[in-house]
Amino acid sequence: MHLRRRILITGGAGFLGSHLCKRLLEDGHDILCLDNFFTGTKDNVLELLDHPHFELMRHDVTFPLYVEVDEIYNLACPASPIHYQHDPVQTTKTSVHGAINMLGLAKRTGAKIFQASTSEVYGDPKVHPQTEDYWGHVNPIGRRSCYDEGKRCAETLFFDYHRQHKLRIKVARIFNTYGPNMHPNDGRVVSNFIMQALRNEPITIYGDGSQTRSFCYVDDLIEAFVRLMDTPDDFTGPVNTGNPNEFTIKELAEKVIELTGSKSELVYKPLPTDDPTQRQPDITLAKEKLGWEPLVQLEEGLKKTIPYFEGLLRSV
Repeated sequence: MHLRRRILITGGAGFLGSHLCKRLLEDGHDILCLDNFFTGTKDNVLELLDHPHFELMRHDVTFPLYVEVDEIYNLACPASPIHYQHDPVQTTKTSVHGAINMLGLAKRTGAKIFQASTSEVYGDPKVHPQTEDYWGHVNPIGRRSCYDEGKRCAETLFFDYHRQHKLRIKVARIFNTYGPNMHPNDGRVVSNFIMQALRNEPITIYGDGSQTRSFCYVDDLIEAFVRLMDTPDDFTGPVNTGNPNEFTIKELAEKVIELTGSKSELVYKPLPTDDPTQRQPDITLAKEKLGWEPLVQLEEGLKKTIPYFEGLLRSV
């Protein structure tokens, strides 16, 4: 019989957090879901509220937390440019103070701790695809810096706690992910395109649409999280988690129009500053250490995602 672990998930009512809560409950664990509801929403975890092993707590990770847990998944931080640029100081605080508070909790309880880092630590990369040993190319004073540098500093803290206090850490660098429970107004390309297509509005492409992204379906990503947490303690990461299949933004727009049967036209606007022209994970390490690679391809993933947004539009 496997041991029921007490697991804290910060940002647990967010897009990724809600899927992780559900998965770990199914795996038979006790879940404490923590969220301040800045971008997360109770709607994402409504179906879990009656579960006897699920607890929801309103809390901001920039303040200390005193609970007893065996594992911590630190996912708390607004992750879309619209949200993290709305209050950039709070975004940096969430990444840095949040990491300090959760690492302090892990140190006190002896918990193993997971950091949801990001491909944004690579900035606008000079190498392609990105491997974990690449140090990145980040503007420290730009509009995206609150997120990019906040997440980079959080990684620094995780590795210093590991070296100095022998904490058991796991660091995942997440590349573009999509799926149900995404925030409809998060300004990200998948949710933007689907919402515009469902309303038959023009689909906005920044630049000429030739910039590329790699899109990972949420179930695949959560599987990587769980596998990383279960690796031996001597493997800390960082490890890239994402789908290496690259698509241009224009290809994504055309695929969304096709799958929604939309009448939307494509419109082109200037590219925002510091917006990376290409992002693609090298997942060699994840394959080797986690035995993991994404299984859900873009068309299949979009077919699972579009009905969620259709439901949101119906309920408005």
